[in-house]
Amino acid sequence: MQWINQLDRNIRTGLWVGMIAVAMTALGFAAVPLYRIFCQVTGFGGTTMRVTEEEASKFVVADGKTISVRFDSNVSGNLPWSFRPERQRDTISIGARDMMVFVARNDSDRPITGTATFNVTPTQAGPYFSKVQCFCFTEQRLEPGQEVRMPVIYYVDPKLLDDVDARDVKEITLSYTFYPVDEAGSGR
Repeated sequence: MQWINQLDRNIRTGLWVGMIAVAMTALGFAAVPLYRIFCQVTGFGGTTMRVTEEEASKFVVADGKTISVRFDSNVSGNLPWSFRPERQRDTISIGARDMMVFVARNDSDRPITGTATFNVTPTQAGPYFSKVQCFCFTEQRLEPGQEVRMPVIYYVDPKLLDDVDARDVKEITLSYTFYPVDEAGSGR
């Protein structure tokens, strides 16, 4: 009878270990999208905030308060594109919407789809840098030799001025890096 109780305990222990292993595997797969959502909601790690037109229209321009925004563009070595901002920097009123245009060109002889990742530095400014419209929200497909102008509509939230860690920031850098999209496992 004792060996039956021992066997029963071993089966229960094995089931618990199996359930924990399945839960850990599921958590591993969910970690990347959950982290991305966390960063987008909190602005953690320099992730910019995404806002709607309606949300953006509620902000008031901070009287006489300006900030410099520098624009940085990069392209993965696997993507034969040219990519640059039309201007390297801009000075804007805090709370006012502004627009920067980036230019991308497919320098190859085949159509290629790319996607842009973005970041804001210093990281404490990330929660206050809000994008209303951005090419980085969707994939971009360019035909051979095609050049496109891609706008980014953004503003810096006036709440930046109330944050003891961010209120002394004089310049924000918005950086983009374009990567090729792997189309149907083609390795591109």
